[in-house]
Amino acid sequence: MEEWFVCPECGSDDVEVIKERGRELTLRCNECGNVWIVTLPKLIKVPLIVSKHERSFKTFAELPEGEEIKIGDVVETEEDEVRITGIELEGEKRVEKAKIGEIQTLWGESLTYPKVIKVSIYLPKGLTQAFKVKVPRNEEFVVGEVLEVGGYTFKVEKIKTERKMLYHGKAKADEIVALMGHQIPRARARRSLEIYRGYAKESK
Repeated sequence: MEEWFVCPECGSDDVEVIKERGRELTLRCNECGNVWIVTLPKLIKVPLIVSKHERSFKTFAELPEGEEIKIGDVVETEEDEVRITGIELEGEKRVEKAKIGEIQTLWGESLTYPKVIKVSIYLPKGLTQAFKVKVPRNEEFVVGEVLEVGGYTFKVEKIKTERKMLYHGKAKADEIVALMGHQIPRARARRSLEIYRGYAKESK
């Protein structure tokens, strides 16, 4: 974890470490010459279970003792960025937030792995065709746009996000759970979506 320091006197971030003793650092500001000491928090290894859709991996995050973490926060591991989706204390108690040091296990989803979204296409005679597609997390979807997946062209009528159902407007893939809409057989699609075929095929 890289630390950034700002001089308490002049606010410059042109700061160098001139002495290190364990977690105690002596710093000097190259702008105004101010010298001061900081003590870094003790880092604790917290078990972290990272999901990449249907697969989960055990790893850990090194986090500063006593700091609060809440669901939705992003933590970094050695090889990934992970958004926290669950916090477990002793006795399998699930909470929305907790201090590092009290936490038994963190759960999260990998932010470097594509987002998988459900697509439901309403066909004639009350039938529905369902797909799972994978998309970059920062890609946007708009209610009203025409998309193609698996040979079906459809118009997005509803976007289900983690918090609500959208009937107009747009959302980033990172927040989207599902896209829904009716098939439009001869329409021209703005773009095609890639069908998700399962973790094993993705990681080859």
